[in-house]
Order: sequence, then C-alpha cells, then structure tokens
Amino acid sequence: MATTNSNSVSEPFPIFKLAHRYLLYDVDTISYIRARYNIAGVLIGGLPQAPQQNVFSGIPLELMPEEARLLVEKGVAHIVDDTKAHKEGFLGDGLGEGEKRAYRESLRRQGTAAVKQVEKRKQESSKAALSKKLGVSDWNDIPEDMFQPSRASTKKKKGRREPGDVSGASTPRIEEGEESLFGAGGSSRPPLSLQTINASTASPPPYGVTPATSYPPLSAQPPSGPPGSSEASELDLGKLHTIGSSAQALPEVPPSYPLFKHLHEKDYFMTPGLRFGCQYTAYPGDPLRFHSHFLANGMEWDEEFSLLDVVGGGRLGTGVKKGFLIGGEEERKPNTTNGEANGGDHDDDTSDGNVRAFCIEWAGM
Repeated sequence: MATTNSNSVSEPFPIFKLAHRYLLYDVDTISYIRARYNIAGVLIGGLPQAPQQNVFSGIPLELMPEEARLLVEKGVAHIVDDTKAHKEGFLGDGLGEGEKRAYRESLRRQGTAAVKQVEKRKQESSKAALSKKLGVSDWNDIPEDMFQPSRASTKKKKGRREPGDVSGASTPRIEEGEESLFGAGGSSRPPLSLQTINASTASPPPYGVTPATSYPPLSAQPPSGPPGSSEASELDLGKLHTIGSSAQALPEVPPSYPLFKHLHEKDYFMTPGLRFGCQYTAYPGDPLRFHSHFLANGMEWDEEFSLLDVVGGGRLGTGVKKGFLIGGEEERKPNTTNGEANGGDHDDDTSDGNVRAFCIEWAGM
C-alpha cells in the first residue's frame, strides 16, 4: 500500500456520523489511519450503475463504532453530525445565491453532456445493428429512410397528447391579482410558450447529477473540550467551510469493546467477523498482507453462554485454520489492600478491570 504524507492529515480529523454510521470521505485520512493506527474499516462506496459490484468498492469508508470510539479516545478524531453540517452549509448562509445558481448550472451542464453521450451511443448502436442486418460494411451506405421512425409509431404519437399541448380542453385562466384554488405553491408552473415546447421536444431533459463530493468540501474544526464532556450532546455548526463542533460524546459501543481495544493494543488489525460468524477477525498485520489468526467474540465477565457455542466456535476456527478467541473485562473490585502497605496512598478505591482472553482449538474426539 502506498504511503501517505502525514503532513496532509491534521489531527484531530473529523469522523462524520450519518444515520448511526461513522464515515470517512477523505482518501488521505483513510490511508493515514490504516498506516498509523491499524484501522482498516470497510469501503462501502459503489457506482450507481453497478449496484451489485461489491468486490472492489470505493469511498466512503465505514468505521465500526468500536473503531470510531478508539480514535476519539486517543484524541486523534472527533465526531461531526453529517446531516446537520450539510443543512447548515447549503441551506444556511454557507453559500450565496450567486454561488448556488452557478453550482446548479454546472450540474445542469453535466446532466446535458451525459444525455448527449447516451444519445450518441444509441445512434452508434442502431447504425451498427442496421449495418449488420443489411450486410453493409459502411453505415454511410444505408438509406436515410431507414433511420426515420415508422408510420405506425408516428400515428400513435399523433394520437397521444403531448405534456405541453394546450390545444385540447381549455384551462381556466387566472387573472392577475386572483388566487388559484390550490394557492401559489412551488408546484405551480408558468405557461409554456411555443418556443419552450419545441425546445423541450427537440432535446431531452438533462440527467440529474448527484455530486460525489460536497462543494465546497466538507470540513470541520476540532472540538473545544475533552471527549465525553457535558457539552457532548450539542453540535455548534457554523459555515460549511468553517464547521465547528463542541466536545463530542463518545460513540456507543457493544460490551465486546474491551476485547477489541485489548487486541488493538497488541497491534492487531480488527475487521468485522460476519464472514466467519463471529464479532471480529484479528489480523497480525495489514489484512492485505496477512490472513486472520483469530475469530474473536467479546463478552461480559459474568455473561452466560452455551457450551455448544464454544464447541461450534472451536470447530469452525480449526476448520478455517484460525483460533477461536473469547474474552472479556474482569469486574472492577474494591481495592482492599492498605495504601501504606503498597508503598503509598491511593486516591481511588477501585482498580481498572483487566481484559483476559482464551483461545479454543478443536483437537478431535
């Protein structure tokens, strides 16, 4: 994997939260966290015309809640509300009216160019089909009347009223100063002139273009306080190019997070384990270079589980040449030892829980 210039990524970088999912849109940030923090994530971007293409996906990169939580706890990232950021930037005072009109016009030009490309491909394919049907090597030798529509289709079109045809039933006119029955809402359309009707029938409407990136690019300022502070539930979003946010709440994580964090501190790459029926798959290095070593499931310390799950996980792990690993965080116990006996005073009365993991392999009957 190509190395990324660390100077191009400033910490803390934004992680955008959209519909309870944590996304990264910047390619440099994606490469940076993979090389520096052992965070691989899952690429979920695809082409609109190829929705079933799921082998080589692109940006954005989706992070597990555990990965987002880990980056926020390290102080190298912060959470930004994606929906609110876009609303504040596009619908607020982020862009002026002139900029909005210019941006919409550029999208319309892109849609018109896409329509022309499609029409050009249609004409080329029809000419190639006629050349093959008539046995002509050069399509210029095909008579011009072969490209004209048939009379039957012309008659059908004549019998069908066009959307902009005003020669049919009369439409009640609304005098100036009067109100329409349905009000002057945004759905009302101005009367179409003959030139507008001819232009609309001559050229198809442009395609709707969905930009792949925000304009201007969505950015965010780091939070003003430590993660998990009292201001965590609010977002102070400003303009699109200078989005600010207050201190963010830590992302909610499942009970298996202590095991995830424990393995990550051991320099393991962690990816979702749905493929093997577990919570995580642990790699000793970059997943592009190594096979996974463990199928990991995290549990609470007093959580009950069936022995059949242990047997099934052990057999599955052995069958795919991996170890089945389960683990959890020990409960925090009161510190009963005297502070003086330990060589000093202790202000807190609890000790941090220790994560313990057990690897299970199926040896046979």
